[in-house]
Amino acid sequence: MQNLISRRHALKLGLAASLVPSFARAAETPVLIELFTSQGCSDCPPADKLAGELMSQPGLFVVSMNVDYWDYLGWKDTLGKPEYSKRQADYARSRGDGEVYTPQMVINGAAHAVGSNRSAVEGAIATARQRPLVVPVSVAQSSDKVTVNVGLASGSGKVFLMTLAPKVSVPIGRGENAGAKITYYNVVRKLIMLGDWDGSAKTLTIAKPAGDATQFLAVVKKSEAGEVLGLGSLTIS
Repeated sequence: MQNLISRRHALKLGLAASLVPSFARAAETPVLIELFTSQGCSDCPPADKLAGELMSQPGLFVVSMNVDYWDYLGWKDTLGKPEYSKRQADYARSRGDGEVYTPQMVINGAAHAVGSNRSAVEGAIATARQRPLVVPVSVAQSSDKVTVNVGLASGSGKVFLMTLAPKVSVPIGRGENAGAKITYYNVVRKLIMLGDWDGSAKTLTIAKPAGDATQFLAVVKKSEAGEVLGLGSLTIS
């Protein structure tokens, strides 16, 4: 097991590559946790389970992004996307540490921890909560549109929208997890770059994405692989 974790730490993708309460009413400072996981990784199921447990805590917004770089082990990840592998590698380059592995949790676009290491993850969350998000963000939905409102604040960045399927269970047929049925939480179906933000109040509207997503998560970041500045969420029935 230790060898598998070391192997995953050593991998450098740079070499290959009704409404829910708003964040403003959350009991805790909101924190975005991005879990990079894989159906082909035997170390990942404990992290997938932890992601589901963290979701129940106030102010924690966990999303799952399945990568595709373990497909060669014998099982093609049914949720894996190359853009999520790239996103993980971009984070590593932005931090400057080159750390790309599974399972990995990236907290508020800055810190990272082994996704199955509860104490390390909770420590990173506690540190993130000491830096409140500065940009007010809200999400609204009409019959055919999704609108993201970004408030006035100091700074600049980029605005993204994630569409999430709350719970996806997958039977694994081959590879390291052969025979297992693994549940993934808040699976990112689409990651959409809505536009730039220059510090002024801004409204961005797109057509409602098709699919099984029942939650929209808007994220304002310093850059595509930068620190999270603001979050807004909407869940629909």
